[in-house]
Amino acid sequence: MKNNAGVIICRIFSLFILLQSVYSNLNAQEHIRLTQNWEFLKEDLGSVWEAVRPYQPGDPQSVPLWQRVTLPHCFNARDAVDPDVNYYEGPGWYRTQLVIDNPYKSGRTLLHFEGAGQKTEVYVFMTKVGSHVGGYDQWTVDMTRAIDDFLKSPDSKRFHGKIPIEIRCDNSRDVEMIPSDMADFTIYGGLYRNVEIQYVPAISLNKFHVNPIVEEDGKIGKVSLSASFYDSSKIGLANLQVEIYDPYGKRVSNMSKQLPVELNYFASLAIKKPILWSPTDPKLYTVKILLHTNEGDEERIIHFGFRYFKFITHGPFLLNGKRLLLRGTHRHQDWAGVGAAETDEMVRREFELMKNMGVNFIRLGHYQQSSFVLNLCDSLGLLVWEEIPWNRGGLGNSVYRGQARRMLTNMIMQHYNHPSIIIWSLGNEIDWPGDFPQYYKDSIRSFLKDLNNLSHQLDPGRVTAIRRCDFCRDIVDLYSPSIWAGWYSGIYTQYRTASKRQMERVKHFFHAEWGADGVAGRHAENPYKNIGEVSTTNGVAEKTGDASLTGGEARVSKDGDWSETYQCDLIDWYLKEQENMPWLTGSAYWIFKDFATPLRPDNPIAYVNTKGVVQRDLTPKESYYVFQSYWSSKPMVHIYGHSWPVRWGDEGAKKTIKVYSNCTQAELFVDDKSWGIRKRNTQDYPASGLRWLVPLTGGEHHFKVIAQKGNTVVSDEIVQEYQTAKWGKPSRLLLKVMAIKNDTATIEAKLCDAKNILCLDARNKVRFGLTGDGDLLDDLGTSSGSRVVEMYNGRAIIKVKLNEGKSMFSVASAGIPTSFTTL
Repeated sequence: MKNNAGVIICRIFSLFILLQSVYSNLNAQEHIRLTQNWEFLKEDLGSVWEAVRPYQPGDPQSVPLWQRVTLPHCFNARDAVDPDVNYYEGPGWYRTQLVIDNPYKSGRTLLHFEGAGQKTEVYVFMTKVGSHVGGYDQWTVDMTRAIDDFLKSPDSKRFHGKIPIEIRCDNSRDVEMIPSDMADFTIYGGLYRNVEIQYVPAISLNKFHVNPIVEEDGKIGKVSLSASFYDSSKIGLANLQVEIYDPYGKRVSNMSKQLPVELNYFASLAIKKPILWSPTDPKLYTVKILLHTNEGDEERIIHFGFRYFKFITHGPFLLNGKRLLLRGTHRHQDWAGVGAAETDEMVRREFELMKNMGVNFIRLGHYQQSSFVLNLCDSLGLLVWEEIPWNRGGLGNSVYRGQARRMLTNMIMQHYNHPSIIIWSLGNEIDWPGDFPQYYKDSIRSFLKDLNNLSHQLDPGRVTAIRRCDFCRDIVDLYSPSIWAGWYSGIYTQYRTASKRQMERVKHFFHAEWGADGVAGRHAENPYKNIGEVSTTNGVAEKTGDASLTGGEARVSKDGDWSETYQCDLIDWYLKEQENMPWLTGSAYWIFKDFATPLRPDNPIAYVNTKGVVQRDLTPKESYYVFQSYWSSKPMVHIYGHSWPVRWGDEGAKKTIKVYSNCTQAELFVDDKSWGIRKRNTQDYPASGLRWLVPLTGGEHHFKVIAQKGNTVVSDEIVQEYQTAKWGKPSRLLLKVMAIKNDTATIEAKLCDAKNILCLDARNKVRFGLTGDGDLLDDLGTSSGSRVVEMYNGRAIIKVKLNEGKSMFSVASAGIPTSFTTL
């Protein structure tokens, strides 16, 4: 009972810590998140005056027209996946009016950005108060003097005490910026991360770093503290009080010290028998800091964790002295309908879904992400590889290199305290030329060495890494080569051999990026029929042009069917092999969630990379459950085919029914008849032996599985139709309103032959259209949220918001008569 009470107290305190992390900004005592009362203009202005001049209805100077928005907000919320246009790259303006109420008599008023894309300028009325280059690191603008000057000016009277703020964001193409516009992800524009107004005393802390060190016997922990003050013309003494609390809320150390504000602060505190942080038990300590001066008090709350790790040469990864296979994935800041403007709740849902899949590691590709993301990784127990966006294109001039150094410095300084981070990555695919006429390997090596040294100077306790630049593999601590066996090159059965060969070429090996595209809802009875000619002698790395859907040698990415079926088989094989690779540090599947990319306009969903195990709206694909079956500890079972309504074949043909589960055994029932119990064995491919050959007859069938793990019993069931009729040439598009709910209609288009037999292998591209009162719910980058999409098994779905009116809906495909229906 005592132990249970301790667990409950720990969980309550951990929740308290997480809530503090969400709602507390560690750089200010008073802060207000600015979400409402913003206006946006998706173009440039002649000058900032056009954003603040007096408004008169009907006067020419009242245009252009601004639209009301809430933050976070992204220029490219929809057009990033619009099949008919290139996404907008250019300037945009935001404006608002703020009530300033600084509680400190002579304090400073700051505007804090968690990130804004990609070049940003900030104005108070017509005075430029700051600017920033780079879309992903945090930065702050001091508005204090400009606000004071504005309030003394005659212009302030017409704003009735409010302060006009104007912000110009610009994501225009620029080869002297990172990431390169050759990068395989959308370089979004806008205020797509949180913006806050912050009030701090005239004397306040700039940074406060916590460096917890624990000896390998785990008996003694040491906490090194360092702090610096913001630049201040004031000279005096400050009283700094520090208290440290363990994960259960017990104070375990404290100190108080008086020091001159112009000096940096360093201290070290001992912690007996430190409680270790790990993915299965992410225990966080809390540091409470109180700075007292004559200018006012500033308080901060910082969380940290004790853990130690090691990458064994040519061997595995150790955390807290024990081997841990890093089971990872990647994420982009990208979401259906909002682009990069994810809310905290969206981010939380995504990370909880990852954790439930069994992930213990994440690569934050390919740029610094928000503090909220890192707080979640700390509290959920996800080890982190975080990366600066030196991504493709080659190497630019001194401005380019200065930005890379600055972004690396900011990333490390801003995220230093997070126990989840173990790897600072210096770049991705930096061997990929194209932005400049010259391409020099020696220059890239020299600059990478510069970044590597800088990283170790700023943080000696973490390792450095890059992915895919073979001629630089010896520079960093950890290297990830390109291994895409079974997709861009080779076949997936080459995976283990290729990985071992690469491991032997470097001291510390990690496999980031592997996988296959899977269009949600597309399935195959035989996903291998068109890929028999793929070479197994030309390596397994991704080469230039392999992402193209045409040209080049035979490869699955070009010749395969992009079905969920194949995606599941490849993932299943990789995970099976990883169980028998004792030297493997770990891997990270590319990618957790489908995302937008300007480089893939011809994909089945235009401008979308569909390698995710969930869609852009977090709808899981079948492959999500393959990962769960290997990585999740909570008992689960899943019959393959929840999004596969119709299978096909001959009457009485035996079909494989696959079940993914982490349970010891499972029993399958088809139409209430048992087909026996199978024992799970991860090396019995596919589906760890949980598969049955069942003869099917034409018509509807009910499938149910009951699985057991210890005393826990779980089950799953689906209904599928089995089609035995053979189809001919596709010739007709049929429309069906599947459902109407909350004034929204779900519409299915089917491609049939002349006899109305569904063409189940059809992949024709279709275009949905709408005229009238309704709105097509498209440009979401999902298989059921795109007005132009390749069909999945002869069908495609989209939704229409009816707006309580009448509309004409259409679906068209090349060579097929267009079909219409009235809604």
